Amino acid sequence: MQAEIIPVGTEILLGNIIDTDSSFLASQLPLLGIDLHFISTVGDNQKRLVDTLKQAWKRADLIITTGGLGPTQDDITREAIGELVGEKPTVDDKLWQELQDLLRRYLEEIPKSNMKQATIIPSAQIIPNRMGTAPGWWVEKGDHIIMALPGPPDEMKLMWQEGILPKLKQRLTGEIILSRIIKTFRLAEAKVDELVADISKLSNPTLATYIKPDGVYLRITAKAEERTEAQRLVAQSEEQIRDVLSSFIWGVDNDTLDSAIGEMLRTRNLSLATMESCTDGLLCSTIASGLESCNYFKGGLLACSDEVKTVCGVDVSIIERYGKESTEVTRAMAESVRRNLKTDVGMGVGGNMDPDRNSGIAFVCLSSDAFEQNFTHRLRGNLSRMKQRAVYAALFDLRRILLEEA
Repeated sequence: MQAEIIPVGTEILLGNIIDTDSSFLASQLPLLGIDLHFISTVGDNQKRLVDTLKQAWKRADLIITTGGLGPTQDDITREAIGELVGEKPTVDDKLWQELQDLLRRYLEEIPKSNMKQATIIPSAQIIPNRMGTAPGWWVEKGDHIIMALPGPPDEMKLMWQEGILPKLKQRLTGEIILSRIIKTFRLAEAKVDELVADISKLSNPTLATYIKPDGVYLRITAKAEERTEAQRLVAQSEEQIRDVLSSFIWGVDNDTLDSAIGEMLRTRNLSLATMESCTDGLLCSTIASGLESCNYFKGGLLACSDEVKTVCGVDVSIIERYGKESTEVTRAMAESVRRNLKTDVGMGVGGNMDPDRNSGIAFVCLSSDAFEQNFTHRLRGNLSRMKQRAVYAALFDLRRILLEEA
Protein backbone atom coordinates (compact mmCIF):
# COMPACT_ATOMS: atom_id res chain seq x y z
CA MET A 1 0.00 0.00 0.00
CA GLN A 2 1.22 3.49 -0.89
CA ALA A 3 0.14 6.57 1.04
CA GLU A 4 0.05 10.32 0.64
CA ILE A 5 -0.48 12.81 3.46
CA ILE A 6 -2.24 16.10 2.75
CA PRO A 7 -1.97 18.67 5.56
CA VAL A 8 -4.64 21.33 5.05
CA GLY A 9 -4.28 24.89 6.27
CA THR A 10 -3.05 28.25 5.01
CA GLU A 11 -1.49 28.78 8.43
CA ILE A 12 0.98 25.97 7.63
CA LEU A 13 1.94 27.54 4.31
CA LEU A 14 2.46 30.91 6.01
CA GLY A 15 4.66 29.38 8.68
CA ASN A 16 2.29 30.34 11.50
CA ILE A 17 2.25 26.76 12.76
CA ILE A 18 4.57 23.79 12.30
CA ASP A 19 3.10 20.68 10.72
CA THR A 20 3.87 18.06 13.36
CA ASP A 21 0.93 15.90 12.25
CA SER A 22 2.72 14.77 9.10
CA SER A 23 5.86 13.95 11.06
CA PHE A 24 3.88 11.73 13.42
CA LEU A 25 1.99 9.97 10.65
CA ALA A 26 5.17 9.48 8.64
CA SER A 27 6.67 7.65 11.61
CA GLN A 28 3.58 5.44 12.01
CA LEU A 29 2.97 4.29 8.44
CA PRO A 30 6.19 2.24 8.04
CA LEU A 31 5.26 0.24 11.12
CA LEU A 32 2.30 -1.03 9.11
CA GLY A 33 4.31 -1.71 5.99
CA ILE A 34 2.84 1.33 4.21
CA ASP A 35 5.13 3.32 1.92
CA LEU A 36 4.81 7.10 2.10
CA HIS A 37 5.97 8.82 -1.08
CA PHE A 38 4.43 12.28 -0.88
CA ILE A 39 3.37 14.93 1.65
CA SER A 40 1.41 17.66 -0.15
CA THR A 41 0.50 20.75 1.88
CA VAL A 42 -2.39 22.84 0.60
CA GLY A 43 -4.08 26.00 1.88
CA ASP A 44 -7.72 26.65 2.71
CA ASN A 45 -8.91 26.74 -0.88
CA GLN A 46 -11.41 24.14 -2.01
CA LYS A 47 -10.40 24.09 -5.68
CA ARG A 48 -6.71 23.64 -4.87
CA LEU A 49 -7.52 20.99 -2.27
CA VAL A 50 -9.68 19.05 -4.74
CA ASP A 51 -6.88 19.26 -7.32
CA THR A 52 -4.40 17.97 -4.75
CA LEU A 53 -6.73 15.12 -3.79
CA LYS A 54 -7.13 14.15 -7.45
CA GLN A 55 -3.37 14.06 -7.86
CA ALA A 56 -3.02 11.92 -4.75
CA TRP A 57 -5.76 9.62 -6.06
CA LYS A 58 -3.58 8.82 -9.08
CA ARG A 59 -0.51 7.79 -7.09
CA ALA A 60 -1.65 6.54 -3.68
CA ASP A 61 -3.94 3.85 -2.30
CA LEU A 62 -4.29 5.61 1.05
CA ILE A 63 -4.88 9.35 1.32
CA ILE A 64 -4.73 11.01 4.75
CA THR A 65 -5.81 14.61 5.24
CA THR A 66 -5.20 16.53 8.45
CA GLY A 67 -6.97 19.74 9.37
CA GLY A 68 -9.85 21.61 7.81
CA LEU A 69 -12.54 19.87 9.90
CA GLY A 70 -13.56 22.84 12.03
CA PRO A 71 -16.85 24.78 11.92
CA THR A 72 -15.67 27.89 10.04
CA GLN A 73 -16.00 28.83 6.38
CA ASP A 74 -12.36 28.09 5.62
CA ASP A 75 -12.68 24.50 6.91
CA ILE A 76 -13.27 22.87 3.56
CA THR A 77 -11.87 19.33 3.83
CA ARG A 78 -15.29 17.61 4.01
CA GLU A 79 -16.59 19.49 0.99
CA ALA A 80 -13.42 18.75 -1.00
CA ILE A 81 -13.58 15.01 -0.27
CA GLY A 82 -17.27 15.00 -1.19
CA GLU A 83 -16.46 16.70 -4.49
CA LEU A 84 -13.65 14.23 -5.17
CA VAL A 85 -15.89 11.18 -4.78
CA GLY A 86 -19.01 12.83 -6.21
CA GLU A 87 -21.07 12.90 -3.02
CA LYS A 88 -22.68 15.85 -1.25
CA PRO A 89 -22.23 16.33 2.53
CA THR A 90 -25.50 16.52 4.46
CA VAL A 91 -26.24 16.97 8.16
CA ASP A 92 -26.54 13.74 10.12
CA ASP A 93 -29.24 14.32 12.75
CA LYS A 94 -27.84 11.79 15.22
CA LEU A 95 -24.32 13.18 14.93
CA TRP A 96 -25.63 16.77 15.29
CA GLN A 97 -27.51 15.85 18.46
CA GLU A 98 -24.41 14.21 19.94
CA LEU A 99 -22.34 17.28 19.07
CA GLN A 100 -24.87 19.63 20.69
CA ASP A 101 -24.89 17.51 23.85
CA LEU A 102 -21.11 17.80 23.98
CA LEU A 103 -21.03 21.55 23.32
CA ARG A 104 -23.61 22.31 26.01
CA ARG A 105 -21.05 21.26 28.62
CA TYR A 106 -18.88 24.21 27.64
CA LEU A 107 -21.07 26.78 25.88
CA GLU A 108 -24.21 28.63 26.89
CA GLU A 109 -25.16 29.12 23.26
CA ILE A 110 -24.20 26.72 20.45
CA PRO A 111 -23.19 28.50 17.22
CA LYS A 112 -25.10 27.28 14.16
CA SER A 113 -21.79 26.98 12.33
CA ASN A 114 -20.96 23.94 14.44
CA MET A 115 -23.61 22.06 12.46
CA LYS A 116 -20.98 21.85 9.74
CA GLN A 117 -19.05 19.37 11.90
CA ALA A 118 -22.08 17.04 11.85
CA THR A 119 -22.17 16.74 8.06
CA ILE A 120 -21.29 13.49 6.36
CA ILE A 121 -21.27 11.92 2.90
CA PRO A 122 -22.93 8.51 2.28
CA SER A 123 -19.67 6.57 1.91
CA ALA A 124 -18.00 8.05 5.01
CA GLN A 125 -17.71 6.25 8.32
CA ILE A 126 -17.41 8.55 11.34
CA ILE A 127 -14.28 8.23 13.49
CA PRO A 128 -15.05 9.52 17.03
CA ASN A 129 -12.98 12.36 18.47
CA ARG A 130 -12.77 12.03 22.26
CA MET A 131 -10.66 15.18 22.66
CA GLY A 132 -12.43 17.63 20.37
CA THR A 133 -15.58 18.45 18.46
CA ALA A 134 -14.49 17.47 14.94
CA PRO A 135 -15.13 13.78 14.13
CA GLY A 136 -12.92 12.18 11.54
CA TRP A 137 -13.93 10.43 8.33
CA TRP A 138 -13.02 7.03 6.88
CA VAL A 139 -14.06 6.86 3.22
CA GLU A 140 -13.66 3.81 0.98
CA LYS A 141 -14.15 4.26 -2.73
CA GLY A 142 -13.07 1.58 -5.15
CA ASP A 143 -9.57 0.52 -4.20
CA HIS A 144 -8.83 3.74 -2.30
CA ILE A 145 -9.12 4.71 1.36
CA ILE A 146 -9.40 8.37 2.32
CA MET A 147 -9.05 9.46 5.94
CA ALA A 148 -9.87 12.93 7.23
CA LEU A 149 -8.23 13.60 10.60
CA PRO A 150 -8.40 16.74 12.78
CA GLY A 151 -5.52 19.20 12.77
CA PRO A 152 -4.80 19.63 16.51
CA PRO A 153 -1.98 17.13 17.18
CA ASP A 154 -3.40 15.70 20.41
CA GLU A 155 -6.76 15.04 18.77
CA MET A 156 -5.18 13.58 15.66
CA LYS A 157 -2.84 11.23 17.56
CA LEU A 158 -5.61 9.88 19.79
CA MET A 159 -7.91 9.33 16.82
CA TRP A 160 -5.11 7.56 14.99
CA GLN A 161 -4.41 5.23 17.91
CA GLU A 162 -8.02 4.46 18.79
CA GLY A 163 -9.96 4.77 15.55
CA ILE A 164 -7.57 4.31 12.64
CA LEU A 165 -4.94 1.75 13.61
CA PRO A 166 -7.39 -1.06 14.44
CA LYS A 167 -9.17 -0.61 11.10
CA LEU A 168 -5.93 -0.51 9.12
CA LYS A 169 -4.45 -3.56 10.84
CA GLN A 170 -7.50 -5.61 9.84
CA ARG A 171 -6.88 -4.86 6.17
CA LEU A 172 -3.13 -4.93 5.80
CA THR A 173 -0.92 -7.82 4.87
CA GLY A 174 2.51 -7.78 3.28
CA GLU A 175 5.87 -6.29 4.14
CA ILE A 176 6.78 -5.04 7.57
CA ILE A 177 8.94 -1.91 7.72
CA LEU A 178 10.91 -1.27 10.91
CA SER A 179 13.20 1.63 11.77
CA ARG A 180 15.80 2.30 14.44
CA ILE A 181 17.42 5.67 15.12
CA ILE A 182 20.98 5.79 16.47
CA LYS A 183 21.95 9.14 18.05
CA THR A 184 25.52 10.43 18.04
CA PHE A 185 27.36 13.58 19.12
CA ARG A 186 30.68 15.36 18.52
CA LEU A 187 31.05 14.17 14.92
CA ALA A 188 30.18 16.17 11.80
CA GLU A 189 27.53 14.70 9.51
CA ALA A 190 30.08 14.24 6.72
CA LYS A 191 32.38 12.34 9.09
CA VAL A 192 29.59 10.08 10.27
CA ASP A 193 28.60 9.40 6.67
CA GLU A 194 32.22 8.59 5.84
CA LEU A 195 32.60 6.16 8.75
CA VAL A 196 29.44 4.21 7.88
CA ALA A 197 29.93 4.33 4.11
CA ASP A 198 30.16 0.54 3.73
CA ILE A 199 26.95 0.01 5.73
CA SER A 200 25.17 2.71 3.69
CA LYS A 201 25.69 0.73 0.50
CA LEU A 202 23.19 -1.93 1.58
CA SER A 203 19.79 -1.89 -0.10
CA ASN A 204 18.04 -3.57 2.85
CA PRO A 205 18.32 -2.28 5.48
CA THR A 206 18.85 1.26 4.24
CA LEU A 207 20.77 3.84 6.25
CA ALA A 208 20.27 7.61 6.30
CA THR A 209 22.03 10.34 8.30
CA TYR A 210 20.66 13.73 9.31
CA ILE A 211 21.50 16.54 11.72
CA LYS A 212 19.53 17.42 14.85
CA PRO A 213 20.38 19.98 17.58
CA ASP A 214 21.70 17.21 19.83
CA GLY A 215 23.89 15.54 17.24
CA VAL A 216 23.85 13.47 14.07
CA TYR A 217 21.21 10.75 13.81
CA LEU A 218 21.40 7.56 11.76
CA ARG A 219 18.12 5.91 10.74
CA ILE A 220 18.16 2.21 9.91
CA THR A 221 15.11 1.01 7.94
CA ALA A 222 14.50 -2.65 7.11
CA LYS A 223 11.76 -4.38 5.10
CA ALA A 224 10.76 -8.01 5.49
CA GLU A 225 7.76 -10.32 5.23
CA GLU A 226 8.01 -11.19 8.92
CA ARG A 227 8.58 -8.85 11.86
CA THR A 228 11.28 -11.12 13.29
CA GLU A 229 13.27 -10.92 10.07
CA ALA A 230 12.97 -7.12 9.96
CA GLN A 231 14.12 -6.97 13.57
CA ARG A 232 17.10 -9.19 12.72
CA LEU A 233 18.14 -6.95 9.84
CA VAL A 234 17.90 -3.81 11.97
CA ALA A 235 19.85 -5.40 14.83
CA GLN A 236 22.57 -6.54 12.43
CA SER A 237 23.07 -3.03 11.05
CA GLU A 238 22.95 -1.49 14.51
CA GLU A 239 25.73 -3.82 15.66
CA GLN A 240 27.88 -2.78 12.69
CA ILE A 241 27.27 0.90 13.42
CA ARG A 242 28.15 0.47 17.09
CA ASP A 243 31.41 -1.21 16.11
CA VAL A 244 32.36 1.95 14.23
CA LEU A 245 30.79 4.72 16.33
CA SER A 246 30.46 3.22 19.82
CA SER A 247 32.20 6.05 21.71
CA PHE A 248 30.02 8.69 20.02
CA ILE A 249 26.61 7.02 20.47
CA TRP A 250 24.53 8.37 23.33
CA GLY A 251 21.01 7.09 22.66
CA VAL A 252 18.45 5.46 20.37
CA ASP A 253 14.91 6.11 19.15
CA ASN A 254 13.00 8.19 21.73
CA ASP A 255 15.92 8.71 24.11
CA THR A 256 16.52 12.33 25.05
CA LEU A 257 19.78 13.74 26.33
CA ASP A 258 18.24 14.88 29.60
CA SER A 259 16.86 11.39 30.26
CA ALA A 260 20.18 9.76 29.34
CA ILE A 261 22.12 12.04 31.72
CA GLY A 262 19.48 11.54 34.40
CA GLU A 263 19.77 7.77 34.16
CA MET A 264 23.55 7.97 34.56
CA LEU A 265 23.27 10.18 37.63
CA ARG A 266 20.53 8.02 39.11
CA THR A 267 22.37 4.71 38.67
CA ARG A 268 25.49 6.24 40.22
CA ASN A 269 23.45 7.76 43.06
CA LEU A 270 24.80 11.26 42.29
CA SER A 271 23.11 14.62 42.72
CA LEU A 272 23.62 17.64 40.46
CA ALA A 273 23.21 21.41 40.71
CA THR A 274 23.93 24.07 38.07
CA MET A 275 24.76 27.73 37.77
CA GLU A 276 24.56 29.36 34.35
CA SER A 277 24.93 32.87 32.99
CA CYS A 278 24.80 33.02 29.19
CA THR A 279 22.18 30.34 28.53
CA ASP A 280 19.23 32.13 30.17
CA GLY A 281 18.02 29.18 32.23
CA LEU A 282 17.95 26.74 29.31
CA LEU A 283 20.45 24.43 31.04
CA CYS A 284 18.30 24.14 34.16
CA SER A 285 15.12 23.73 32.15
CA THR A 286 16.61 20.97 30.00
CA ILE A 287 17.89 18.94 32.94
CA ALA A 288 14.71 19.43 34.97
CA SER A 289 12.57 18.15 32.09
CA GLY A 290 14.02 14.67 32.50
CA LEU A 291 11.82 11.98 34.01
CA GLU A 292 12.17 11.82 37.80
CA SER A 293 14.68 14.69 37.69
CA CYS A 294 13.84 15.53 41.29
CA ASN A 295 15.71 12.36 42.27
CA TYR A 296 19.07 13.66 41.05
CA PHE A 297 18.74 17.37 40.20
CA LYS A 298 18.56 19.70 43.19
CA GLY A 299 18.16 22.86 41.14
CA GLY A 300 19.81 25.54 39.04
CA LEU A 301 20.77 29.17 39.52
CA LEU A 302 20.62 31.80 36.78
CA ALA A 303 23.35 34.36 37.41
CA CYS A 304 23.44 36.85 34.55
CA SER A 305 25.07 39.68 36.53
CA ASP A 306 28.20 39.92 38.65
CA GLU A 307 26.07 40.85 41.66
CA VAL A 308 24.08 37.62 41.46
CA LYS A 309 27.24 35.56 41.02
CA THR A 310 28.78 37.02 44.15
CA VAL A 311 25.55 36.59 46.13
CA CYS A 312 25.57 32.95 45.02
CA GLY A 313 29.09 32.45 46.34
CA VAL A 314 31.53 33.47 43.59
CA ASP A 315 34.45 35.48 45.01
CA VAL A 316 34.33 39.01 43.61
CA SER A 317 38.12 39.06 43.27
CA ILE A 318 37.93 36.24 40.70
CA ILE A 319 35.47 38.23 38.60
CA GLU A 320 37.61 41.38 38.86
CA ARG A 321 40.79 39.53 37.89
CA TYR A 322 39.51 37.32 35.04
CA GLY A 323 36.36 39.06 33.81
CA LYS A 324 32.76 38.05 34.38
CA GLU A 325 32.78 35.41 31.61
CA SER A 326 35.86 33.20 31.81
CA THR A 327 36.97 29.68 32.64
CA GLU A 328 38.02 30.78 36.12
CA VAL A 329 34.69 32.42 36.93
CA THR A 330 32.75 29.45 35.52
CA ARG A 331 34.85 27.11 37.67
CA ALA A 332 33.97 29.20 40.72
CA MET A 333 30.29 29.01 39.73
CA ALA A 334 30.44 25.20 39.61
CA GLU A 335 32.21 24.99 42.96
CA SER A 336 29.92 27.45 44.75
CA VAL A 337 26.66 25.90 43.52
CA ARG A 338 27.87 22.46 44.53
CA ARG A 339 28.80 23.78 47.96
CA ASN A 340 25.67 25.84 48.55
CA LEU A 341 23.19 23.24 47.30
CA LYS A 342 25.16 20.36 48.83
CA THR A 343 25.34 18.17 45.73
CA ASP A 344 27.84 15.61 44.48
CA VAL A 345 28.41 17.45 41.20
CA GLY A 346 28.31 21.14 40.39
CA MET A 347 28.11 22.42 36.82
CA GLY A 348 28.91 25.97 35.73
CA VAL A 349 28.19 27.30 32.24
CA GLY A 350 29.23 30.76 31.09
CA GLY A 351 30.43 32.46 27.95
CA ASN A 352 30.06 35.21 25.42
CA MET A 353 27.79 35.14 22.39
CA ASP A 354 27.73 37.71 19.57
CA PRO A 355 24.51 37.36 17.57
CA ASP A 356 25.69 40.00 15.07
CA ARG A 357 28.63 37.79 14.09
CA ASN A 358 26.80 34.50 14.72
CA SER A 359 29.67 33.28 16.85
CA GLY A 360 30.41 32.74 20.51
CA ILE A 361 32.30 30.82 23.13
CA ALA A 362 31.02 28.71 26.01
CA PHE A 363 32.90 27.72 29.15
CA VAL A 364 31.80 24.55 30.94
CA CYS A 365 33.17 23.54 34.32
CA LEU A 366 32.36 20.43 36.34
CA SER A 367 33.22 20.11 40.00
CA SER A 368 33.06 17.19 42.41
CA ASP A 369 35.19 15.54 45.07
CA ALA A 370 36.38 13.05 42.46
CA PHE A 371 37.09 15.41 39.54
CA GLU A 372 37.32 18.98 38.32
CA GLN A 373 37.15 19.49 34.58
CA ASN A 374 37.04 22.58 32.36
CA PHE A 375 35.93 22.70 28.71
CA THR A 376 35.77 25.44 26.09
CA HIS A 377 33.44 25.27 23.09
CA ARG A 378 33.36 27.49 20.02
CA LEU A 379 29.80 28.20 18.88
CA ARG A 380 28.18 29.23 15.62
CA GLY A 381 24.64 30.18 14.65
CA ASN A 382 21.99 32.60 15.80
CA LEU A 383 21.66 33.41 19.49
CA SER A 384 19.02 30.77 20.18
CA ARG A 385 21.04 28.04 18.48
CA MET A 386 24.25 29.01 20.26
CA LYS A 387 22.53 28.80 23.64
CA GLN A 388 21.09 25.41 22.75
CA ARG A 389 24.46 24.14 21.55
CA ALA A 390 26.14 25.38 24.72
CA VAL A 391 23.65 23.41 26.82
CA TYR A 392 24.08 20.23 24.79
CA ALA A 393 27.86 20.59 24.89
CA ALA A 394 27.74 20.93 28.68
CA LEU A 395 25.57 17.84 29.05
CA PHE A 396 27.82 15.81 26.79
CA ASP A 397 30.83 16.98 28.81
CA LEU A 398 29.10 15.69 31.94
CA ARG A 399 28.25 12.42 30.22
CA ARG A 400 31.85 11.89 29.13
CA ILE A 401 33.22 12.54 32.61
CA LEU A 402 30.69 10.22 34.23
CA LEU A 403 31.66 7.46 31.81
CA GLU A 404 35.36 7.99 32.51
CA GLU A 405 34.79 7.94 36.26
CA ALA A 406 32.65 4.80 36.19
